[in-house]
Amino acid sequence: MLSYESPELVDLFTTYTAGPTSIGSHLTAAAAEHNADAPLIVATGADFALYPGNGKPPTVEGFRFSTRGFKELAGISHLGPAVATLVQLRTKYAAPCWRAETERLLREVERSRQANSAALWRDTIAVEAYRGREQAIADMAEYAFARTARYLRAGLEDGSTFNAATLQSDYLDNGREEGHGTINQMMIATFFLTGLDISHRILRWFREQEIDWERAMVVIAGKQGRSTAGVTWNTSSVATMILGASGYRLPLERLYMAPHAPTFATPQNGDLSEVIALEELLRRIWANTRATVELGDLMFPGLPRYAPGRLAVPDVDDLSVTEISEMPVIHGHDDWRSMTTRLRMVLEDPRQLLSGCVTDYAVSRLVAAGNDPAAVTVPGLDGVAYPTVQ
Repeated sequence: MLSYESPELVDLFTTYTAGPTSIGSHLTAAAAEHNADAPLIVATGADFALYPGNGKPPTVEGFRFSTRGFKELAGISHLGPAVATLVQLRTKYAAPCWRAETERLLREVERSRQANSAALWRDTIAVEAYRGREQAIADMAEYAFARTARYLRAGLEDGSTFNAATLQSDYLDNGREEGHGTINQMMIATFFLTGLDISHRILRWFREQEIDWERAMVVIAGKQGRSTAGVTWNTSSVATMILGASGYRLPLERLYMAPHAPTFATPQNGDLSEVIALEELLRRIWANTRATVELGDLMFPGLPRYAPGRLAVPDVDDLSVTEISEMPVIHGHDDWRSMTTRLRMVLEDPRQLLSGCVTDYAVSRLVAAGNDPAAVTVPGLDGVAYPTVQ
């Protein structure tokens, strides 16, 4: 049986809500026109675009996959989860592929170990934010490759040693007692270095744009990392970078997370046509959201208003804290309990980006240091010695 719709009441619905001629659409258009000269910042999963306003051409800056060293560091960062995945395949799922995949990872680790050197990081990858740290990065990578290869070989020789207990004691946290760097510390260091590089360039780029942050319109559009991640202020490393670039002057209520908004592909050969074509639509998305928000004060002025703010963050220095729902506060570059807890959280919390576990901390340290990477202490790298592994 077909459901009945009253044409009169449906028309009433569409008069305000639906279609390009609706009252709501006119409100969006008016709000967009009112903000036509305001700077619009749009972030996709890989790029930032700044639309200055009043039809001026946009500028675009890449920050993820198009940047030097990102994939190389990510490959090293992910050794911990990769090895844990192999252990899980064997112990939890008894998956026959675990041995072949272990052999495969071992081959790639050995190839990477042969390619690794201070010269590779200094002269070929050549990331500005890593300048002066190339030997330390190479030493850390050498340790990660050697430790990983040793653990994988042991598992291939005797599968019974490939388990949760040895993953902890022989691989992830091996060496802490002797005061040496560990795989856990390496993961923090590589994630931090990635955040340091991206944030350094983005903070500098935004500073060059001379943005009026109090009037800026910000839309973080489309997918950020895995499908469930980065859709709130507190879980978006991109939001963290934008807020840091503003000197924390950008009002949170002007930054909207829009996972379903359209995005542009990274421009090729300076072709900004796709970026330009999306400006009007993206401005309307921001204006539509803002216009609806502003109805609240008009309709309910005597009631408490919504005020966006950061959630209280847990402090895992308190050993009685056994569960958390937000990233714990980091007290300093040697606060390993908090940073390692963050490693666990980015795996377990589907809202989080794996690579974003310490990006907010990297941004805050860069802002405090005047965007000078050399003045920032990299946890797990600066002042940490990684032992030689045979």
